[in-house]
Amino acid sequence: MAYPGYGAPQYGGPMQGMPAQGMPMQGMPGGPMGGPMPGHMGGPMGGAQPQGGYPAYGGGYPGTYGAPPPAANDPMWSYFTAIAGQDGEIDAEELQRCLTQSGFTGGYSPFSLETCRIMIAMLDRDFTGKMGFTEFKELFTALNGWKQNFMMFDQDRSGTVEPHEMTQAINAMGYRVSPQALNAIIKRYNKGGRIFFDDYVACCVKLRALTENFRRRDAMHQGSVTFQYDDFILCTMAI
Repeated sequence: MAYPGYGAPQYGGPMQGMPAQGMPMQGMPGGPMGGPMPGHMGGPMGGAQPQGGYPAYGGGYPGTYGAPPPAANDPMWSYFTAIAGQDGEIDAEELQRCLTQSGFTGGYSPFSLETCRIMIAMLDRDFTGKMGFTEFKELFTALNGWKQNFMMFDQDRSGTVEPHEMTQAINAMGYRVSPQALNAIIKRYNKGGRIFFDDYVACCVKLRALTENFRRRDAMHQGSVTFQYDDFILCTMAI
């Protein structure tokens, strides 16, 4: 069933027709972004997303639910521990440094601290304000897909896309929203009539996070839910 906000082929994954292979990530161990990462996990970036593009919930976070530590031969683990704080997690400033130093954005402008904050909030299911190892890997899988999608429309590599291209990208990712909602999104994220990569990713993060929050409460898959006020504030203000 495809109704507003649903029916996506993937949230944060490459659009149809886009190659699975990502752009090489400078300083990233194990191989290019989006390509198979060697190690015990066996799949792209340590494992493919579940069908529908929604990440799995629960387990696997350092020090949480009794999950075992990652295998030493996981190249992402050694990279994660090099930038994580003494608590074994990454905050927004550490994530920003990681993304900047790794050269993930390439010729595009580096991610702002605010965008890094909402990246963490998207996956911060225990509301610590930080990111564990499993969340770290999940984020890079999503970022790689979003980057590929953005580059598909940024033909001249200007680091920006036009509003109509942003609309096409949102539709191509499978989101079914009204023209009024699309217009509001464009107004929120454009600067001088263009959408920069940092704002594009911020938009993708918020769309994914809010859709997941809605989906978890829409047990009957009817496209409508009832929110208590406090729950609504929690879902929206935390992103």
